[in-house]
Amino acid sequence: MHFRFLPLFLSALSMLAQPAQAQETSAKPASTTSKKPVTVNKSESATQITADTLESKQGKVVEAKGDAEIRKDDQLIRADQLKYNQDTEEVFADGAVRIENKGASVAGPSLKMNMKENVGVMVQPAFSLTEGGVRGNAETMRIEGKNVYSFQKASYTSCPIGNDDWLLKMGELELDRNTQIGTAYNARIEYLGVPILYTPWMNFPLNDQRRSGFLGPILGSSNTGGKEVTIPFYWNIASNYDATFSPRFIEKRGNLYDNEFRYMGNSYSGKLEYGELLKDKLALRDRSHSSLVHTQNFGAGFTGALNLNEASDDAYFRDLSPNPSIALQKHLLREAAVNYSGGWWTATARAQSYQTWQDPIAPIVTPYRRLPQINLGAQRVLGGAVTSFSAEYVDFNHPTLINGRRTVVYPTVSYPLFNDPAYYLTPKLGVHSTQYLLGDNNPATETRYDRSLPIFSLDSGMTLERDLTLGENEYIQTLEPRIYYVSIPYRNQDLLPNFDTSAATFSFMQMFTENRFLGSDRIGDADQITTALTSRLLDSENGNERLRVAVGQRFSQQTPRVILGVPTATTNQSDILIGVSGRMTPALSLNGLSQYNPNESRTEAFSATARYLPEAGKVLNLGYRYTFSADPDPTKTLKQVDVSTQWLLTGRWNMVGKVAYSLQETRTVEALAGFEYNQDCWTVRFVGQQFVTATNTNPVNYFLQLELRELIRVGTDPLSALKQNIPGYTIMTEQPRNKPAPSTP
Repeated sequence: MHFRFLPLFLSALSMLAQPAQAQETSAKPASTTSKKPVTVNKSESATQITADTLESKQGKVVEAKGDAEIRKDDQLIRADQLKYNQDTEEVFADGAVRIENKGASVAGPSLKMNMKENVGVMVQPAFSLTEGGVRGNAETMRIEGKNVYSFQKASYTSCPIGNDDWLLKMGELELDRNTQIGTAYNARIEYLGVPILYTPWMNFPLNDQRRSGFLGPILGSSNTGGKEVTIPFYWNIASNYDATFSPRFIEKRGNLYDNEFRYMGNSYSGKLEYGELLKDKLALRDRSHSSLVHTQNFGAGFTGALNLNEASDDAYFRDLSPNPSIALQKHLLREAAVNYSGGWWTATARAQSYQTWQDPIAPIVTPYRRLPQINLGAQRVLGGAVTSFSAEYVDFNHPTLINGRRTVVYPTVSYPLFNDPAYYLTPKLGVHSTQYLLGDNNPATETRYDRSLPIFSLDSGMTLERDLTLGENEYIQTLEPRIYYVSIPYRNQDLLPNFDTSAATFSFMQMFTENRFLGSDRIGDADQITTALTSRLLDSENGNERLRVAVGQRFSQQTPRVILGVPTATTNQSDILIGVSGRMTPALSLNGLSQYNPNESRTEAFSATARYLPEAGKVLNLGYRYTFSADPDPTKTLKQVDVSTQWLLTGRWNMVGKVAYSLQETRTVEALAGFEYNQDCWTVRFVGQQFVTATNTNPVNYFLQLELRELIRVGTDPLSALKQNIPGYTIMTEQPRNKPAPSTP
């Protein structure tokens, strides 16, 4: 069983158990009432004794009374009175004994120790550690040799003094600083007085070294699999190798065995995963998945990477993964790559394919395999001009679609005529050349196509500023116009295949690019000017942006003629983009984007979000998204409302929730609801999540987790789902809190 904070806490205890050691020296004066430290060891690591009254008897025993202290290095022992025998090297401390070291302390009524033999005992020790605010106690602390300690009937908690909602209790605890290993016997966790976890034996490192052992159990439930229990075991194989075995019992399906192996070397690292479910009782078949991610540094600028994934069937992750982002993905990547970086030039060679998970209701086309893909890139500044070169060779392979090889070469040169923070003007000229050699599944007789297009662009803009006073606040307002011109002649490209190209989503970023397509199979003809105007409101004190407003549109001198797929209406003017974002108050921020089609007099897309975050643990997000579709199917038009929140209801209760509702389909697309109860040293989270899969099923996952602060989390972890679905979500147990005062016996 592995506990998150236990090694650090117990390591600090073992350090505290090392009192300052004094060596035999000459006799001191018979008595003194001075608080001036008396040195009983004048070696490199001197030991000093101070007290209200110091007395030496027969030159052997030093008695210190009243606020007595022994100090050596960073360690300090305090007591009402101390006795130190210089012949036997015995120390007796009595009355409010306290050992302090680096933010930790151990206190007890008395301490007896032989410095020479390194043996001693403290009864009823009470411990506290500033970091994490944890505290504990034991019946007895024994020093059993140099750097070897044992505690009988020990316990600790992160709860404040007077609150023992949870306790980790151990019948016996042994700490060996020589081997840096701690061992606990008969360890159990009690929560609200009820034992919830027990182990007869466990050991752990006393430093940063990892140690093998069981991790916290994971409990969960879903409407498709029923109740689930996972008991992970961590195996620390070596300093650079480890493995985690996670047997998972799924009530309605059977036993799923998930395994992870991680490794790391001076020039490589990686992770291997394998999961297997034998005889799935619902699917009536064996199921498995595997994954290998590896990176390698070969030296001399060469690196490599592997990313290989495989699943036994299309529904593996839909059925077995509680994470919607994994359950809803459609392709598993399989890729191997070798890269070279030579400073001003780079090269990449890769082989890439996918395993596609098919939806029986809406099958999709499997992407092309790239076997291989080779990329070259270079950039240098020559005489003030920026010259660049990019080239690509790809062999596209597909079982049913047209196969072919594509070679692309694109050299460019740009020269900044003006390059100043206030204004810039940069022309750019390049030639984009492409060659196709077509193979299998080619319906035409022609097997070779060539296309070369000159591309010219001119990018210009400026930034104007002025001081602005609004009420009592001082701001800087900017006005930033930008004009971007592109010229590309028309070439008929209807006969060219489409291996990996799609129409780019219209956005502020895309408006200032040369090609309106993503990929090299289509180069859009252009004789167009993009104009945009941005104005920002900046806080004059710290430069923080309070408000941004931007508007932009693209104008063509002639109607674009290059198309991709089904012909769509094209005009000489693009949609108008209007974006607004800002932080209205320290707690309220707004974002909005509108895409308006002036040719059809309609809104093509609109989105608006608002976030109210007055303090950690309180957040409310509101969002609306609209995307028009010309498809006769009305469900293709997106109208969706999103609401998510984490909010303090009353006392220690927090509500968490999210609803994504489709107004067009009048149904809930995704829902998440739950609560958190936060005590000073523990938290309970219960969350239910429902989402729609590709097959239009509605799995529901349930998360129930108990977190004992600074110790362990038990149950199914909902935190990744909460952070992904509620922007601004805060883990309250990670927030600072008041540390308890050092405990006393």
